[in-house]
Amino acid sequence: MSFQRARTEEQRTQRRRQIRDAAAAMLAEVPVAKLSLNELSRRAGLAKANVLRYFESREDVLLDLLDAEIAEWIAELEQAPRLGRGTPRERGDHLADLWATSMANRPVLCDLLSAQGAVLEQNISTDVGIRHKRRARQSLQALVELVRRHLPDLSEAEAASLVETTLLMAMTAWQCSRPSPEMLAAYASDPELAAMRLDFTDLVRRTAQVTASGLLARRQGADRVAAAVVEPTS
Repeated sequence: MSFQRARTEEQRTQRRRQIRDAAAAMLAEVPVAKLSLNELSRRAGLAKANVLRYFESREDVLLDLLDAEIAEWIAELEQAPRLGRGTPRERGDHLADLWATSMANRPVLCDLLSAQGAVLEQNISTDVGIRHKRRARQSLQALVELVRRHLPDLSEAEAASLVETTLLMAMTAWQCSRPSPEMLAAYASDPELAAMRLDFTDLVRRTAQVTASGLLARRQGADRVAAAVVEPTS
């Protein structure tokens, strides 16, 4: 079948989705570092030159996929039930567990996030960078709003700190918790070494829990100080 260029905006959107879906299927099998544009083109059923009609590079495809994965993840989080009652700390722990387990169930998202700064944001144009960062800004704001629905005790700035800290840990933890076959063999050889193996879900959960608890404690301390201030009487 000969290639037919998409001529309408709807057709272009469908063709971009076709390429993005092929990339997602590949990342279920191989890490970002092993995804080549040539193989992606083959999986998408298009010539490499035709893929480049819709994306300027492999990194452009993967950034578009990252944006889509984040949007789907946020939609999933928004559908999750909130802890109706409980102390702020209990609600924070609930949110931390929800965040960690949901990310662990999305390995494609985690792999893309871990490669974002060092790989995906390198071989791109300024226009692609602007488009990606605008989407990322919208996603971060959606996550801040989600945190505040679970933890209204936090200010917007405090919720943003929780989001940023947890995401940064997730990006690092994913890389560190994916040992090579040689490291797996090393862990298997010695129980003391096995204890050093990092668990992604546990790391992200603990980071979110400790960060939320610290922010809540600082907030409560500030509130107590404010309440202790005696206003001068006229």
